Amino acid sequence: MTETWPIEPPLAGTEREHLIGMLDRLRATFRWKAGGLNADQLNARISSSELTLGGLLKHLSFVEATQFTWKTYRLDPGEPWTSVDWEADADWDFHSAANDSPAELYALYDSTVAASRRRLDELLDDGGLDQLTEVTWQGQRPTLRRFVCDLVEEYGRHTGHADLIRESIDGLVGEDPPEGWQPS
Repeated sequence: MTETWPIEPPLAGTEREHLIGMLDRLRATFRWKAGGLNADQLNARISSSELTLGGLLKHLSFVEATQFTWKTYRLDPGEPWTSVDWEADADWDFHSAANDSPAELYALYDSTVAASRRRLDELLDDGGLDQLTEVTWQGQRPTLRRFVCDLVEEYGRHTGHADLIRESIDGLVGEDPPEGWQPS
């Protein structure tokens, strides 16, 4: 999917259109904040945190890869996630990003988001937001709606982190990318 800024949720749309519109806006804002940087910049930290933009790119790739596969329907999310020893390093996604090139991180994120969009569209077309997932949590089976909302929350939190880190790297501030922005 080629995105052109601004990405706005509809002013008057369905629940699906609003949820997906908000999620896509957060995805694009995060990608803009993390975009166009070299390896040193992607590994930069603010003094009070170990978070890096590279780590956030890989972490959100992991979340996208597992949200509508493993977390909801217990389906294999694929590599590199399946072969990771998460018990040895529960934050492998954050830590291993320092070993990846910017091109690898951007390609992983962009391809994972595209696959996640396709999977979510298929699920929504097949059973809608009210369909029950295959997991049990607190004695109940959550709906797909809950997992879409969880992904919106994940992006909201990490886009705020990205704002702070990016400003510390090169002073980039703002809520919206420039008109016509595209991932680089």
